[in-house]
Amino acid sequence: MLQNKIYHNYFTEIFKTFFTIILGLSLIALTVRAVNFLELIVDNGYSLSTYFKYSILNIFGIAPKFFPIAFMISIIIFIFKHENNREFIILWSSGVKKIVIVNLLLLVSFFTMVLYLIFSIYLTPTALNKSRQMLSNSQFNSFLPTIRSQVFSDSFKGLTFFVEEKINNEVKNIFLHDSGKNLKNLSSNASNVSSTTIIAEKGIVEKKSLFLINGEIISDKETGKNEFIKFEQLNINLAELTTTVITKPKLQETSTLKLINCLIDKNSSEICTNDAQNEIIPVLIRRVVLPLYLPAISLICSLLLIKNQNFVFNKIPVFIYSFTILIFIELVLKYTGTSEFLKLFYLFAPLILLSLFYPYLLYKFSKKI
Repeated sequence: MLQNKIYHNYFTEIFKTFFTIILGLSLIALTVRAVNFLELIVDNGYSLSTYFKYSILNIFGIAPKFFPIAFMISIIIFIFKHENNREFIILWSSGVKKIVIVNLLLLVSFFTMVLYLIFSIYLTPTALNKSRQMLSNSQFNSFLPTIRSQVFSDSFKGLTFFVEEKINNEVKNIFLHDSGKNLKNLSSNASNVSSTTIIAEKGIVEKKSLFLINGEIISDKETGKNEFIKFEQLNINLAELTTTVITKPKLQETSTLKLINCLIDKNSSEICTNDAQNEIIPVLIRRVVLPLYLPAISLICSLLLIKNQNFVFNKIPVFIYSFTILIFIELVLKYTGTSEFLKLFYLFAPLILLSLFYPYLLYKFSKKI
């Protein structure tokens, strides 16, 4: 009864350490990402609420990437802590075999693996897809944040603009070039206008409208002739502009079921192109196979329980073994879509590692200490 309580405490302790590491690493990564996401406001004019929602949803894509390293560190910390406190000596002295602790770590790895699979197969692609849809359904909030002095900007499709000076919402020496027919009804015959250029001395930006003073409209006709229209005041509605943010879901944001259907039937979706096939396989393997390496990582970390004068079972070598496995599975993963051998090797490697390390540990810990 007492031993069961001890094992339960061990189980809880490992998961507390694991989640603490995941939370810490994810928040650090999210902070760095959030700085990059500021482009949504500065370059594309999205609202603050859209920015925060998009950033929060992206944590579902950030956190699972740290699962393997966080799990490895939590197991090593657990073993180091109880070895240094000599708590394990009490267990060995009471007749508990070390293989019992190995089995406990293996059980923890299976629970973590299931959690990892839930995230990678369902939660992560769903959250990332929702964040992408949110950008496609949301319109930019204001044109003003996208304007910077003496910098050419192409934050909107088919529109390039430049201002020499910007003070609050007032701009001077404005240049607008529209090649996407965003600025309509600025010519006597808009049907045959290929591009429109607007030059103005001053302007005032209000949300999604631009009020220009003293300028000229140059319409480039498809016939080869240009039309020049001077104006004293011109009000332009910018509400129809479309940002250059990618709104089409990437493979990482596509549901697992849709990716599997794409491999079965190449005509099942528009993403099922010949070029995409080699990219879909690594994405699916990352979601389904990579979590299966966690039990093998737990067994490699369990080598720390071997009391041996041999250097290969010391703390630093065991950490190097585990970390090398993590680097290896990340590097090889990229090439599983182009190499049939690497794909098969990646699929069977978790089973091979388990079949090698567990019998070895079972042999080493078969006797009571």
